[in-house]
Amino acid sequence: MSRKHPLEQCVRDTLEQYFADLRGTEPHSMHEMVMNAVEKPLLDVVMKHADGNQSKAAEWLGINRNTLRRKLLDHKLIDR
Repeated sequence: MSRKHPLEQCVRDTLEQYFADLRGTEPHSMHEMVMNAVEKPLLDVVMKHADGNQSKAAEWLGINRNTLRRKLLDHKLIDR
């Protein structure tokens, strides 16, 4: 049996707790909820380690610089 990456295990544990907290109520828009919860800290930490260099951060993330800029604006991590 292969060992799960700690980040994957954290997500699994958090989702299991989310379902437990729902107590049988059906969830809605889970994909959007999880993506929003993960994307903002991902962008924030990567930008910090890239010293604010959007081109470098975009390269590290494997996304276009314009896409990164839009996401940073969406999450209010930069000003217009």
